[in-house]
Amino acid sequence: MIDSLVSFIVGMSGGHAALGIVLFTLAVRLLLLPLAVRQARAARLRERLAPRLRELRKRFGRDPERLARETSALFAKEGSSPLAGILPGLAQLPFLWLMLRVATHPTALAGHDLFGAPLGQQVAAVIAHYGLASGPFSVFALVLVLMAVVAWLSSRTVRSSLTEDQPELMRKIAPLLPYGSLVAAAVLPLAAGLYLLVSTAWTTGERAVLATRPL
Repeated sequence: MIDSLVSFIVGMSGGHAALGIVLFTLAVRLLLLPLAVRQARAARLRERLAPRLRELRKRFGRDPERLARETSALFAKEGSSPLAGILPGLAQLPFLWLMLRVATHPTALAGHDLFGAPLGQQVAAVIAHYGLASGPFSVFALVLVLMAVVAWLSSRTVRSSLTEDQPELMRKIAPLLPYGSLVAAAVLPLAAGLYLLVSTAWTTGERAVLATRPL
């Protein structure tokens, strides 16, 4: 199935695999936009209910079952549920996994490159074959630099969305999570780095737009 999908992606871009990965990533993220809107709506609701949720935790913190019931009842009054912000994210995982499989396919991307840098090779292999002072390594380095910028912007967005009622550990870890994509891009093939760059840039822009518009 992956072979056929990769062939389709390469074919729809006129034989340019890098362009195909970008177009495919954008198409899937556009398809998943309604789920992102639902997730953003749920996040706003939780932020609005934060004072009442804190009050429930103070009253029923020692009775987890009662706390769960009261929390569910509070969300039900608003026509939502405590899982409303989680389920849309989980629904995206199969599509994101599929995109990553395409970007890391070992054989279908053979012979395809991005400005001379092989899409199927990792940065270590690029250095070994071409050296540090080479065009292919420069392409890989540029992708990593752009990903670092996107990760920094995403980290700022995540940090600004955190509230004081959330666990301290979450408030410390959540802003660091965007940098995980940068680490992954450094050890995965260039095609995966290209996918991660496009996908994380979309996510960062999506969060910024949805945070400022009525849903």
